Amino acid sequence: MSATSTDRLRRRFLLAAGGAVLLPRARLALATGPQRRVVVLGAGWGGLAAARALRRQLPDAEVVVVDRAARFFSLPQSTAWLVGRDDHGPPEHDLAAAARRGGYRFVQSEVTSVDRRRRTVATSAGMLRYDWLVVAPGIREDTLPWVDGDPEAAAHLARDFSAGFADADGARALKARLEAFAGGEVVVSIPAGPARCPPAPYERVLALAWWFGQRRLKTTITVLDAGGGIAGFRQAFEDQFPETIRFMPRTAIRRVDPASRRVLTDFDELRFDQALLAAPQRAGALAGMLGLLAPGADGRDGHWAAVEPLTLRSRADERVFVVGDAAGEASPLFGHYPKTGHMAARQGAIAAAAIAAAARGDEAEPTLPDSVCFVHHSLEPPELTRIATRYRIRGDGEIVQEVDQRRINQPRGEAQAWAREMLRDALGLL
Repeated sequence: MSATSTDRLRRRFLLAAGGAVLLPRARLALATGPQRRVVVLGAGWGGLAAARALRRQLPDAEVVVVDRAARFFSLPQSTAWLVGRDDHGPPEHDLAAAARRGGYRFVQSEVTSVDRRRRTVATSAGMLRYDWLVVAPGIREDTLPWVDGDPEAAAHLARDFSAGFADADGARALKARLEAFAGGEVVVSIPAGPARCPPAPYERVLALAWWFGQRRLKTTITVLDAGGGIAGFRQAFEDQFPETIRFMPRTAIRRVDPASRRVLTDFDELRFDQALLAAPQRAGALAGMLGLLAPGADGRDGHWAAVEPLTLRSRADERVFVVGDAAGEASPLFGHYPKTGHMAARQGAIAAAAIAAAARGDEAEPTLPDSVCFVHHSLEPPELTRIATRYRIRGDGEIVQEVDQRRINQPRGEAQAWAREMLRDALGLL
Protein backbone atom coordinates (compact mmCIF):
# COMPACT_ATOMS: atom_id res chain seq x y z
CA MET A 1 0.00 0.00 0.00
CA SER A 2 1.38 3.43 -0.90
CA ALA A 3 2.13 6.10 1.71
CA THR A 4 -0.61 8.24 0.19
CA SER A 5 -3.17 5.43 0.52
CA THR A 6 -2.11 4.78 4.11
CA ASP A 7 -2.43 8.46 5.02
CA ARG A 8 -5.87 8.55 3.41
CA LEU A 9 -6.97 5.53 5.43
CA ARG A 10 -5.68 7.16 8.60
CA ARG A 11 -7.63 10.31 7.93
CA ARG A 12 -10.82 8.43 7.08
CA PHE A 13 -10.66 5.66 9.67
CA LEU A 14 -13.46 5.48 12.21
CA LEU A 15 -14.05 2.42 14.38
CA ALA A 16 -17.41 0.77 13.84
CA ALA A 17 -18.93 0.26 17.34
CA GLY A 18 -19.42 1.61 20.92
CA GLY A 19 -18.08 4.32 23.32
CA ALA A 20 -18.25 6.50 26.48
CA VAL A 21 -17.15 9.94 27.62
CA LEU A 22 -13.75 11.05 26.33
CA LEU A 23 -11.09 10.61 28.99
CA PRO A 24 -8.63 13.44 29.66
CA ARG A 25 -5.45 13.12 27.63
CA ALA A 26 -3.37 12.70 30.78
CA ARG A 27 -5.31 9.59 31.73
CA LEU A 28 -4.27 7.99 28.44
CA ALA A 29 -0.58 8.76 28.69
CA LEU A 30 1.92 5.94 28.24
CA ALA A 31 1.98 3.67 31.26
CA THR A 32 5.25 3.74 33.19
CA GLY A 33 4.55 0.94 35.67
CA PRO A 34 4.99 -2.83 35.21
CA GLN A 35 1.30 -3.66 34.68
CA ARG A 36 0.66 -5.33 31.37
CA ARG A 37 -1.99 -3.84 29.13
CA VAL A 38 -4.17 -5.30 26.40
CA VAL A 39 -5.85 -2.78 24.11
CA VAL A 40 -8.95 -3.87 22.19
CA LEU A 41 -9.86 -1.79 19.14
CA GLY A 42 -13.56 -2.17 18.39
CA ALA A 43 -16.50 -2.78 20.75
CA GLY A 44 -18.61 -5.11 18.65
CA TRP A 45 -19.21 -8.80 19.28
CA GLY A 46 -15.57 -9.81 18.90
CA GLY A 47 -14.06 -6.93 20.83
CA LEU A 48 -16.42 -7.13 23.81
CA ALA A 49 -16.07 -10.93 24.04
CA ALA A 50 -12.28 -10.53 24.04
CA ALA A 51 -12.41 -7.93 26.81
CA ARG A 52 -14.72 -10.05 28.96
CA ALA A 53 -12.58 -13.18 28.54
CA LEU A 54 -9.36 -11.26 29.21
CA ARG A 55 -10.65 -10.04 32.57
CA ARG A 56 -11.26 -13.64 33.59
CA GLN A 57 -8.12 -15.19 32.14
CA LEU A 58 -5.61 -12.38 32.74
CA PRO A 59 -6.92 -10.63 35.88
CA ASP A 60 -3.68 -8.80 36.67
CA ALA A 61 -3.54 -7.04 33.30
CA GLU A 62 -5.24 -3.78 32.38
CA VAL A 63 -7.77 -4.18 29.57
CA VAL A 64 -8.75 -1.09 27.56
CA VAL A 65 -11.48 -1.08 24.89
CA VAL A 66 -11.47 1.76 22.34
CA ASP A 67 -14.33 2.65 20.03
CA ARG A 68 -15.84 5.83 18.65
CA ALA A 69 -19.50 5.08 19.41
CA ALA A 70 -21.13 5.32 22.82
CA ARG A 71 -23.45 2.35 22.54
CA PHE A 72 -23.40 -1.26 21.41
CA PHE A 73 -25.99 -1.98 18.70
CA SER A 74 -26.69 -5.60 17.77
CA LEU A 75 -27.12 -6.10 14.01
CA PRO A 76 -28.03 -9.83 14.22
CA GLN A 77 -31.82 -10.23 14.28
CA SER A 78 -32.34 -6.68 13.00
CA THR A 79 -34.59 -7.76 10.10
CA ALA A 80 -37.70 -8.25 12.26
CA TRP A 81 -37.20 -4.75 13.65
CA LEU A 82 -36.78 -3.29 10.16
CA VAL A 83 -40.16 -4.61 9.02
CA GLY A 84 -42.12 -3.76 12.15
CA ARG A 85 -42.21 -7.22 13.71
CA ASP A 86 -40.19 -6.18 16.77
CA ASP A 87 -41.12 -2.87 18.38
CA HIS A 88 -38.27 -3.10 20.89
CA GLY A 89 -35.60 -3.19 18.20
CA PRO A 90 -32.12 -4.72 18.34
CA PRO A 91 -30.46 -4.59 21.76
CA GLU A 92 -28.54 -1.42 22.53
CA HIS A 93 -26.27 -1.05 25.55
CA ASP A 94 -24.20 1.73 27.06
CA LEU A 95 -20.58 0.73 26.65
CA ALA A 96 -19.27 2.79 29.56
CA ALA A 97 -21.69 1.01 31.90
CA ALA A 98 -20.71 -2.38 30.45
CA ALA A 99 -17.03 -1.57 31.06
CA ARG A 100 -17.68 -0.64 34.68
CA ARG A 101 -19.52 -3.90 35.27
CA GLY A 102 -16.90 -5.90 33.41
CA GLY A 103 -13.87 -4.40 35.15
CA TYR A 104 -12.14 -2.98 32.07
CA ARG A 105 -11.61 0.57 30.81
CA PHE A 106 -13.58 2.03 27.96
CA VAL A 107 -12.40 4.95 25.83
CA GLN A 108 -14.79 6.56 23.39
CA SER A 109 -12.38 7.84 20.80
CA GLU A 110 -11.21 7.69 17.22
CA VAL A 111 -8.01 5.83 16.44
CA THR A 112 -5.67 8.02 14.39
CA SER A 113 -2.61 5.76 14.07
CA VAL A 114 -0.94 2.66 15.46
CA ASP A 115 2.82 2.12 15.79
CA ARG A 116 3.33 -1.64 15.93
CA ARG A 117 7.10 -1.34 16.48
CA ARG A 118 6.66 0.84 19.56
CA ARG A 119 3.37 -0.84 20.49
CA THR A 120 1.39 2.37 20.82
CA VAL A 121 -2.09 3.44 19.73
CA ALA A 122 -2.74 7.13 19.05
CA THR A 123 -6.33 8.23 19.60
CA SER A 124 -8.13 11.54 19.61
CA ALA A 125 -8.12 11.25 23.43
CA GLY A 126 -4.40 10.55 23.79
CA MET A 127 -1.83 7.79 23.52
CA LEU A 128 -2.04 4.19 24.74
CA ARG A 129 0.82 1.75 25.13
CA TYR A 130 -0.02 -1.92 24.76
CA ASP A 131 1.60 -5.28 25.33
CA TRP A 132 -0.96 -7.05 23.15
CA LEU A 133 -3.46 -5.63 20.72
CA VAL A 134 -6.83 -7.11 19.71
CA VAL A 135 -8.15 -5.65 16.46
CA ALA A 136 -11.90 -6.02 15.84
CA PRO A 137 -12.75 -3.47 13.12
CA GLY A 138 -15.66 -5.28 11.48
CA ILE A 139 -16.21 -4.76 7.75
CA ARG A 140 -16.44 -1.93 5.26
CA GLU A 141 -18.11 -1.94 1.87
CA ASP A 142 -16.22 -0.91 -1.23
CA THR A 143 -18.64 1.21 -3.29
CA LEU A 144 -16.04 3.39 -5.02
CA PRO A 145 -15.72 1.11 -8.10
CA TRP A 146 -19.49 1.49 -8.62
CA VAL A 147 -19.21 5.28 -8.90
CA ASP A 148 -15.91 5.60 -10.80
CA GLY A 149 -14.09 6.58 -7.61
CA ASP A 150 -16.27 9.63 -6.92
CA PRO A 151 -16.31 10.11 -3.10
CA GLU A 152 -19.41 12.33 -3.18
CA ALA A 153 -21.38 9.72 -5.11
CA ALA A 154 -20.13 7.02 -2.71
CA ALA A 155 -21.33 9.11 0.23
CA HIS A 156 -24.70 9.51 -1.52
CA LEU A 157 -24.95 5.72 -1.85
CA ALA A 158 -24.06 5.16 1.80
CA ARG A 159 -26.57 7.76 2.98
CA ASP A 160 -29.57 6.89 0.80
CA PHE A 161 -29.18 3.36 -0.53
CA SER A 162 -27.16 1.30 1.95
CA ALA A 163 -28.33 -2.24 2.72
CA GLY A 164 -27.74 -1.58 6.43
CA PHE A 165 -25.39 -4.51 7.10
CA ALA A 166 -22.15 -2.69 7.90
CA ASP A 167 -22.97 -0.60 10.98
CA ALA A 168 -25.67 0.69 13.31
CA ASP A 169 -26.03 4.06 11.58
CA GLY A 170 -26.73 2.35 8.26
CA ALA A 171 -29.35 0.10 9.85
CA ARG A 172 -31.17 3.02 11.47
CA ALA A 173 -31.13 5.00 8.22
CA LEU A 174 -32.48 2.00 6.33
CA LYS A 175 -35.40 1.62 8.74
CA ALA A 176 -36.36 5.28 8.23
CA ARG A 177 -36.18 4.87 4.45
CA LEU A 178 -38.30 1.74 4.46
CA GLU A 179 -40.97 3.28 6.67
CA ALA A 180 -41.24 6.23 4.26
CA PHE A 181 -41.31 4.03 1.15
CA ALA A 182 -44.60 4.27 -0.77
CA GLY A 183 -44.05 1.57 -3.38
CA GLY A 184 -42.34 1.11 -6.72
CA GLU A 185 -39.21 -0.63 -7.97
CA VAL A 186 -36.75 -1.92 -5.35
CA VAL A 187 -33.27 -3.24 -6.16
CA VAL A 188 -31.42 -5.39 -3.65
CA SER A 189 -27.81 -6.42 -4.26
CA ILE A 190 -26.10 -9.39 -2.63
CA PRO A 191 -22.29 -9.36 -2.81
CA ALA A 192 -20.15 -12.38 -3.55
CA GLY A 193 -18.60 -14.02 -0.50
CA PRO A 194 -16.94 -13.84 1.84
CA ALA A 195 -19.48 -11.49 3.38
CA ARG A 196 -21.15 -10.80 6.69
CA CYS A 197 -23.86 -13.36 7.60
CA PRO A 198 -24.44 -14.90 4.14
CA PRO A 199 -28.13 -15.90 4.67
CA ALA A 200 -29.16 -12.48 6.04
CA PRO A 201 -29.72 -10.67 2.70
CA TYR A 202 -32.07 -13.45 1.51
CA GLU A 203 -34.01 -13.37 4.76
CA ARG A 204 -34.32 -9.60 4.38
CA VAL A 205 -35.71 -9.91 0.85
CA LEU A 206 -38.42 -12.30 2.07
CA ALA A 207 -39.23 -10.01 4.99
CA LEU A 208 -39.49 -6.97 2.72
CA ALA A 209 -41.79 -8.76 0.27
CA TRP A 210 -44.04 -9.82 3.16
CA TRP A 211 -44.04 -6.34 4.73
CA PHE A 212 -44.77 -4.51 1.48
CA GLY A 213 -47.70 -6.88 0.97
CA GLN A 214 -49.00 -6.16 4.47
CA ARG A 215 -48.91 -2.46 3.65
CA ARG A 216 -50.57 -3.05 0.26
CA LEU A 217 -47.72 -1.41 -1.60
CA LYS A 218 -47.33 -2.08 -5.31
CA THR A 219 -43.75 -3.26 -5.43
CA THR A 220 -41.30 -5.35 -7.42
CA ILE A 221 -38.07 -6.44 -5.74
CA THR A 222 -35.22 -7.26 -8.12
CA VAL A 223 -32.43 -9.21 -6.43
CA LEU A 224 -29.00 -8.88 -8.06
CA ASP A 225 -26.94 -11.75 -6.65
CA ALA A 226 -23.25 -11.78 -7.54
CA GLY A 227 -23.22 -15.48 -6.61
CA GLY A 228 -25.57 -18.33 -7.29
CA GLY A 229 -27.86 -17.85 -4.32
CA ILE A 230 -28.87 -20.25 -1.53
CA ALA A 231 -31.17 -23.01 -2.78
CA GLY A 232 -33.64 -22.94 0.10
CA PHE A 233 -34.17 -19.22 -0.23
CA ARG A 234 -34.47 -19.32 -4.00
CA GLN A 235 -37.27 -21.84 -3.59
CA ALA A 236 -38.89 -19.65 -0.92
CA PHE A 237 -38.84 -16.69 -3.32
CA GLU A 238 -40.66 -18.74 -5.95
CA ASP A 239 -43.12 -20.35 -3.56
CA GLN A 240 -44.09 -17.34 -1.46
CA PHE A 241 -43.69 -14.24 -3.64
CA PRO A 242 -43.49 -15.22 -7.33
CA GLU A 243 -45.14 -11.96 -8.43
CA THR A 244 -43.02 -9.71 -6.22
CA ILE A 245 -39.45 -11.06 -6.24
CA ARG A 246 -37.36 -11.28 -9.39
CA PHE A 247 -34.13 -13.16 -8.66
CA MET A 248 -31.11 -12.66 -10.93
CA PRO A 249 -28.16 -14.94 -10.02
CA ARG A 250 -24.58 -14.41 -11.22
CA THR A 251 -25.36 -10.74 -11.72
CA ALA A 252 -22.84 -8.25 -10.38
CA ILE A 253 -23.27 -4.48 -10.31
CA ARG A 254 -20.86 -2.59 -12.56
CA ARG A 255 -22.00 0.97 -11.96
CA VAL A 256 -24.55 2.91 -9.93
CA ASP A 257 -25.79 6.44 -10.57
CA PRO A 258 -27.39 7.46 -7.26
CA ALA A 259 -28.62 10.78 -8.67
CA SER A 260 -30.70 9.20 -11.44
CA ARG A 261 -31.31 6.00 -9.43
CA ARG A 262 -29.95 3.62 -12.02
CA VAL A 263 -27.94 0.42 -11.73
CA LEU A 264 -25.86 -1.02 -14.55
CA THR A 265 -25.01 -4.73 -14.65
CA ASP A 266 -23.32 -6.82 -17.33
CA PHE A 267 -26.74 -7.47 -18.84
CA ASP A 268 -29.21 -4.73 -17.87
CA GLU A 269 -29.76 -1.18 -16.82
CA LEU A 270 -32.31 -0.97 -14.03
CA ARG A 271 -34.10 2.03 -12.58
CA PHE A 272 -35.15 1.95 -8.92
CA ASP A 273 -37.29 3.93 -6.50
CA GLN A 274 -35.55 2.44 -3.48
CA ALA A 275 -32.48 0.25 -3.14
CA LEU A 276 -30.59 -1.83 -0.60
CA LEU A 277 -27.16 -1.97 -2.19
CA ALA A 278 -24.60 -4.14 -0.39
CA ALA A 279 -21.21 -3.67 -2.02
CA PRO A 280 -18.29 -6.14 -2.00
CA GLN A 281 -16.95 -6.35 1.53
CA ARG A 282 -13.50 -6.23 3.07
CA ALA A 283 -11.93 -5.88 6.51
CA GLY A 284 -12.54 -2.61 8.32
CA ALA A 285 -10.06 0.13 7.43
CA LEU A 286 -8.01 -0.34 10.60
CA ALA A 287 -6.72 -3.71 9.39
CA GLY A 288 -5.23 -2.04 6.34
CA MET A 289 -3.87 0.89 8.32
CA LEU A 290 -1.96 -1.54 10.56
CA GLY A 291 -0.55 -3.51 7.62
CA LEU A 292 -2.34 -6.72 8.62
CA LEU A 293 -3.95 -7.63 5.28
CA ALA A 294 -3.02 -10.81 3.45
CA PRO A 295 -1.58 -10.08 0.00
CA GLY A 296 -3.91 -10.52 -2.95
CA ALA A 297 -3.19 -12.46 -6.14
CA ASP A 298 -1.55 -9.34 -7.61
CA GLY A 299 0.82 -9.02 -4.64
CA ARG A 300 -0.89 -5.91 -3.30
CA ASP A 301 -2.96 -5.72 -0.12
CA GLY A 302 -5.92 -8.07 -0.22
CA HIS A 303 -9.29 -7.68 1.49
CA TRP A 304 -8.90 -9.63 4.74
CA ALA A 305 -6.39 -9.88 7.58
CA ALA A 306 -3.97 -12.80 7.53
CA VAL A 307 -4.34 -14.75 10.80
CA GLU A 308 -3.38 -18.07 12.33
CA PRO A 309 -6.79 -19.81 12.40
CA LEU A 310 -6.32 -21.58 15.76
CA THR A 311 -5.26 -18.49 17.75
CA LEU A 312 -6.35 -15.54 15.56
CA ARG A 313 -2.83 -14.16 15.91
CA SER A 314 -1.85 -11.86 13.05
CA ARG A 315 0.68 -13.35 10.66
CA ALA A 316 2.26 -9.90 10.50
CA ASP A 317 2.81 -9.36 14.25
CA GLU A 318 2.87 -11.84 17.12
CA ARG A 319 1.55 -9.16 19.51
CA VAL A 320 -1.56 -8.50 17.44
CA PHE A 321 -4.75 -10.58 17.15
CA VAL A 322 -7.58 -10.02 14.65
CA VAL A 323 -11.08 -11.24 15.54
CA GLY A 324 -14.50 -11.13 13.95
CA ASP A 325 -15.45 -10.29 10.40
CA ALA A 326 -12.04 -8.85 9.47
CA ALA A 327 -10.22 -12.19 9.88
CA GLY A 328 -9.09 -13.87 6.68
CA GLU A 329 -9.03 -17.42 5.35
CA ALA A 330 -9.08 -20.23 7.92
CA SER A 331 -8.78 -23.26 5.63
CA PRO A 332 -8.32 -24.01 1.93
CA LEU A 333 -11.18 -26.51 2.28
CA PHE A 334 -13.92 -23.97 3.08
CA GLY A 335 -12.26 -20.56 3.07
CA HIS A 336 -13.35 -18.17 5.82
CA TYR A 337 -15.06 -18.83 9.10
CA PRO A 338 -18.65 -17.52 8.77
CA LYS A 339 -18.81 -13.81 9.52
CA THR A 340 -21.47 -13.85 12.24
CA GLY A 341 -21.83 -12.28 15.67
CA HIS A 342 -21.61 -15.66 17.37
CA MET A 343 -18.39 -16.49 15.50
CA ALA A 344 -16.87 -13.10 16.36
CA ALA A 345 -17.59 -13.68 20.04
CA ARG A 346 -15.99 -17.13 19.95
CA GLN A 347 -12.95 -15.69 18.23
CA GLY A 348 -12.65 -12.96 20.85
CA ALA A 349 -12.50 -15.61 23.58
CA ILE A 350 -9.95 -17.65 21.62
CA ALA A 351 -7.68 -14.62 21.15
CA ALA A 352 -7.98 -13.82 24.87
CA ALA A 353 -6.88 -17.37 25.77
CA ALA A 354 -3.88 -17.08 23.43
CA ILE A 355 -2.87 -13.76 25.00
CA ALA A 356 -3.22 -15.17 28.52
CA ALA A 357 -1.05 -18.14 27.55
CA ALA A 358 1.58 -15.82 26.06
CA ALA A 359 1.58 -13.74 29.26
CA ARG A 360 2.30 -16.91 31.27
CA GLY A 361 5.00 -17.97 28.85
CA ASP A 362 2.93 -20.97 27.67
CA GLU A 363 1.73 -22.16 24.30
CA ALA A 364 -1.98 -21.68 23.69
CA GLU A 365 -4.05 -24.84 23.43
CA PRO A 366 -5.44 -25.22 19.89
CA THR A 367 -9.08 -24.15 20.03
CA LEU A 368 -11.67 -24.20 17.30
CA PRO A 369 -14.68 -21.88 17.29
CA ASP A 370 -18.32 -22.63 16.56
CA SER A 371 -21.20 -20.53 15.33
CA VAL A 372 -25.00 -20.46 15.45
CA CYS A 373 -27.37 -18.15 13.60
CA PHE A 374 -31.12 -18.05 13.03
CA VAL A 375 -32.82 -16.83 9.85
CA HIS A 376 -36.46 -16.72 8.78
CA HIS A 377 -37.57 -18.70 5.75
CA SER A 378 -41.13 -17.47 6.26
CA LEU A 379 -42.78 -14.81 8.39
CA GLU A 380 -46.35 -16.10 7.94
CA PRO A 381 -46.53 -18.83 8.99
CA PRO A 382 -43.35 -18.25 10.99
CA GLU A 383 -40.50 -20.61 10.16
CA LEU A 384 -36.88 -20.34 11.24
CA THR A 385 -33.75 -22.14 10.17
CA ARG A 386 -31.04 -22.71 12.75
CA ILE A 387 -27.61 -22.89 11.10
CA ALA A 388 -24.83 -24.31 13.25
CA THR A 389 -21.20 -24.67 12.15
CA ARG A 390 -18.56 -26.71 13.94
CA TYR A 391 -14.96 -27.54 13.10
CA ARG A 392 -12.41 -30.28 13.54
CA ILE A 393 -8.79 -30.78 12.61
CA ARG A 394 -8.39 -33.79 10.37
CA GLY A 395 -5.37 -36.07 10.16
CA ASP A 396 -3.43 -33.95 7.68
CA GLY A 397 -3.81 -30.85 9.87
CA GLU A 398 -6.44 -29.08 7.77
CA ILE A 399 -9.52 -27.62 9.46
CA VAL A 400 -12.83 -29.10 8.30
CA GLN A 401 -16.19 -27.34 8.56
CA GLU A 402 -19.37 -29.21 9.44
CA VAL A 403 -22.72 -27.45 8.94
CA ASP A 404 -26.04 -28.50 10.48
CA GLN A 405 -29.27 -26.80 9.33
CA ARG A 406 -32.57 -27.43 11.07
CA ARG A 407 -36.00 -25.99 10.33
CA ILE A 408 -38.04 -24.70 13.27
CA ASN A 409 -41.74 -24.42 12.47
CA GLN A 410 -43.79 -22.12 14.69
CA PRO A 411 -40.78 -20.99 16.78
CA ARG A 412 -41.27 -20.14 20.46
CA GLY A 413 -38.49 -17.62 21.06
CA GLU A 414 -35.49 -19.82 20.24
CA ALA A 415 -33.67 -17.03 18.44
CA GLN A 416 -34.39 -14.51 21.19
CA ALA A 417 -33.15 -16.96 23.84
CA TRP A 418 -29.92 -17.48 21.88
CA ALA A 419 -29.40 -13.70 21.64
CA ARG A 420 -29.97 -13.17 25.38
CA GLU A 421 -27.53 -15.95 26.24
CA MET A 422 -24.84 -14.52 23.95
CA LEU A 423 -25.28 -10.96 25.21
CA ARG A 424 -25.15 -12.13 28.81
CA ASP A 425 -22.48 -14.84 28.82
CA ALA A 426 -20.17 -13.92 25.93
CA LEU A 427 -20.39 -10.13 25.92
CA GLY A 428 -21.34 -9.31 29.52
CA LEU A 429 -24.04 -6.84 28.47
CA LEU A 430 -26.94 -8.29 30.51
